[in-house]
Amino acid sequence: MLDHVDLELPPGTTTALVGLTGSGKSTLAMLPPRLFDVTDGVVEVDGVDVRDMTRAQVRERVAVAFEDPTLFSASVRDNVLLGVSDTLPQAEREALMTQALEVAQAQFVLDLPDGVRTRIGEEGLSLSGGQRQRLALARAIAAQPRVLVLDDPLSALDVTTEEAVTARLRDVLVATTTLVIAHRPSTVALADRVAVLQGGRITAVGTHHDLLASDPHYRYIISSLEDDYEAHDHGPEPDREPDREPGPEPGPDRTTNPDERDKQSQEALS
Repeated sequence: MLDHVDLELPPGTTTALVGLTGSGKSTLAMLPPRLFDVTDGVVEVDGVDVRDMTRAQVRERVAVAFEDPTLFSASVRDNVLLGVSDTLPQAEREALMTQALEVAQAQFVLDLPDGVRTRIGEEGLSLSGGQRQRLALARAIAAQPRVLVLDDPLSALDVTTEEAVTARLRDVLVATTTLVIAHRPSTVALADRVAVLQGGRITAVGTHHDLLASDPHYRYIISSLEDDYEAHDHGPEPDREPDREPGPEPGPDRTTNPDERDKQSQEALS
């Protein structure tokens, strides 16, 4: 639960929010886009309480990309351009989509049967976890929001793809006010400054290097992030679907089918 959180995001800067599990990071990330409304206090964008805006006005200003994204039963193009104004010339909309796909390392869509016209299933179930995340990130980038909220949107990517996306994000976030929830060291590297969330409160704000020198709790958090990153061998977590092209599910084989493994073991013993 959040308690008297006081955090200002200077325009055009990237702020990383760090904290231990259960500190309230994801809850805080849901406040700017009004996925939750505060019960006390205020959340403002450009000095206006988001509760005084219509949902459409909030969506025009705030875009999100979360760890578990939602994609819709529509074409890739329609999913990526969801937050882009229909009044823009078609050529400009296409340019925004192309750039967003490139930044998010989502060019795999060009190899789909109908390219960006390919219809993807509800919540992108025909795609891998990493592919869904990249399309959701492309959608947030294409919208060109004033405020971008990122909550571990690269968790299902392999380290090479993650590094490529991170490098390009630095370029596109120059004019965007960004709040990024940090679950790994590479996320902190994106930020101009870091806010520490502890027990539902912001306990420190500063640059990564300043906080390393002055805040023991921050040093502990960073050490925990590094240990967790190394423990997962710099790749997707074991319980996540690997990042692969869509297609038929692989059938059982001699190494993954439990009955076959038992049969192999019996044969080896006989």
